[in-house]
Amino acid sequence: MNAFSRQLRQLFMKAFPKSLWVFHVNLGACNGCDIEVINVLTPYYDAERFGIRLVGSPRHADVLLVSGPVTRQIVPHVARLLEAVPEPRLIFAVGSCSCGGGIWYDSYNVVGGANKVLPVNYYIPGCPPRPEAIVYGVALALGAVTRKVAARHVSDNFLEEYRRLNPPLAARL
Repeated sequence: MNAFSRQLRQLFMKAFPKSLWVFHVNLGACNGCDIEVINVLTPYYDAERFGIRLVGSPRHADVLLVSGPVTRQIVPHVARLLEAVPEPRLIFAVGSCSCGGGIWYDSYNVVGGANKVLPVNYYIPGCPPRPEAIVYGVALALGAVTRKVAARHVSDNFLEEYRRLNPPLAARL
C-alpha cells in the first residue's frame, strides 16, 4: 500500500468512523439491483452490523448508492442530487448497468454508466449483484475486510500468454 493510499484510508476512517448513512437512487434500472440492495438491509444479511443505514434524504447521507444506467432524462437531476449530498461523500455504483451501462450501453436514451455523470468511488458489478457482493463491497470500503483479488492489467501480448497457459485440447492428448 503506497503512502497516498494510507493517507486516503486514514482520512476516510476519520470522516466515517463508525457508520455510513446511505441514500439509494435508481437512475433508470429494471429494479433487479434495487431489490438486492433492499435485501441487504433485511435481518438475514444485517448490514447494520457495519453501521449501514438507509436514509430518506440525500442531505443526511454519507454515501450515494446508485443503480441503473444513466438515462438522458435523469442527467440534469443527478447534478442537483450530487449537490445535495454533503462532503465528504462516497459514491457506489451497484450493478452492471450502473458500472458501465450494462445491456443498455448503446441505447438511444442511455448516456452510459454512473461514472459518466458522477465521480464513482466503488463499483459492485453483477446483474443483479448478490447481496453478499454488496455487503462485501461496502465492508471493503469501510476497511472491515481485506481485498480478495489484486488489480491485474492486461498486457498487449495477452493472447500469447493465454495460449501458453491454456494449450489447445489436441496438444494435451
